[in-house]
Amino acid sequence: MSDLAQRVAEAHLQTCTFENEYITVTVPQIIASAASEHGMKTAIEFFDRDERLSYTELELGSNRVANALRTAGVGKGDRVAVMLPNRPEFPLIWVACAKLGAIFVPLNMRYTPREIRFVLADTQARFAIVDQTCWPTFSEIQPLPETLAPQGVILVGEEETEGLRNLAQLLEDATNTPVETDLTADDIMTIQYTSGTTGFPKGCILTHDYWGIVSAVQASRLLRKYQRHLCWAPLSYADGMIHFLSACRDGATVYMPARLSSTRFMDWLKSYRIEWTSMPELIARQPASPVDNEICLEQFQFGGGTWQPSSIENFAARVAARGNGFYGLTETAYATLPPNSTNEMTLLGASGLCAPFREIRLTDESGEPVPTGEVGELWVRGRGMFKGYWNRTEANAELFAGDWFKTGDLLRMDAHGFIYFSGRKKDMIRRSNENISAREVEAVICELPEVAAVAAVPVKDVERGEEVKIWIELKEGKTAPPIELILEHARTRLAAFKVPRYITFAPSLPRVVSNPNKVNKIELMDMQNPLADTYDAAEDVWR
Repeated sequence: MSDLAQRVAEAHLQTCTFENEYITVTVPQIIASAASEHGMKTAIEFFDRDERLSYTELELGSNRVANALRTAGVGKGDRVAVMLPNRPEFPLIWVACAKLGAIFVPLNMRYTPREIRFVLADTQARFAIVDQTCWPTFSEIQPLPETLAPQGVILVGEEETEGLRNLAQLLEDATNTPVETDLTADDIMTIQYTSGTTGFPKGCILTHDYWGIVSAVQASRLLRKYQRHLCWAPLSYADGMIHFLSACRDGATVYMPARLSSTRFMDWLKSYRIEWTSMPELIARQPASPVDNEICLEQFQFGGGTWQPSSIENFAARVAARGNGFYGLTETAYATLPPNSTNEMTLLGASGLCAPFREIRLTDESGEPVPTGEVGELWVRGRGMFKGYWNRTEANAELFAGDWFKTGDLLRMDAHGFIYFSGRKKDMIRRSNENISAREVEAVICELPEVAAVAAVPVKDVERGEEVKIWIELKEGKTAPPIELILEHARTRLAAFKVPRYITFAPSLPRVVSNPNKVNKIELMDMQNPLADTYDAAEDVWR
């Protein structure tokens, strides 16, 4: 047996041991255990706000919020939509909802009124907790969905708005006594919306078991129990909450900015003596920094598939840290992870081996396994994955084969079981860590009366990975609407990160031979110069 084969065998044995020794827990049990063991140690420091929560404050504060919300009418199974930035109230409300058995529905801070209304209606949310900075956008939803309870909107912030309740007011008479709720690990905790390929995003049903397993898996892959983490992701993303919860398992302190900043990131690593973080590639690609030698970083994580191995190797050498990739989706959490003993495979582009509690297979178009070394669609199943899409019977029927989830991503597997990302079968654009549904962008642009057809496609970008480009085919006899009108139409209906950067007009778009109603996007993406005769909204120029 080769040295690599021996290390792979040992990694599989460690995975089996981890699965056998895992103790099933709910999220409130994770928080209570952390508070009991780590007490007044800082759990999260929101350094841009100069605010922090200790583990004791997280436990008792979430009890108080839970009692306040229960008095306001929130009960088990109620959907509670939450639109907050990274601030102390976010994890307190998240844990409070978990303790009540309520279902937490995070709203992206950059959602437009159209997108907010969709999520509220889709989940039939009875309550919405909204940051005061988001209220101008939220208040544009008129009328509010009828499913919201009377006085179901609760604001967070110092300002008071007539006719609305404020969280601080609700907390005045609330106690921090424990909340008694009949909870199991199979109860739904979160409906996490993620961009799909069919227009509006779909809500992933995530249980307490999902959060328990994924946080334990992440903590288990650290080289040691790091005590200083940097989490730059919004807490409204699954990545942010996974990071926070895994840190709780080790009693670590999570340093959290208001938002990601490419100019401040390296200084954050230095100033807070960060030992572990998830690393954005656009920052890792930056030139060497004067602070590189002053950084304490020991290990960093990155999502497999879009990273170039050279970026990993160069950044790891700059800061003398180890980089570990993975493959995962909100639906699956981790599907593959690299053993710490096989770092050389990461530098060859591998996204790891099959993760704990997961089974994976690569299939052809008919669902049959493909031979080793050939590209196939990745199917995943296992404990602690999402329980399907909320209110999406057709999507669930299409994307599940029994208990196998079809990811829509194309990968290959080598003889040792290492997985390598090849591309996306899905009609998806990945811009600066955001998934964008091409279909959603196309549907919005097609609302313009001059437009006959639209194709949204990715264009490679050094800083953001991919940018959104739209090809527009006009209706016969119509002239092109002004560029600014198109962009303004998009900005009022789409979150800012979804608004196209590039726009091209074409007399007609290429169609798929077997389906003349379907645009052949492969032909558009394979063009030698994809930006020829294209308007660049960022530069305000025609190329």
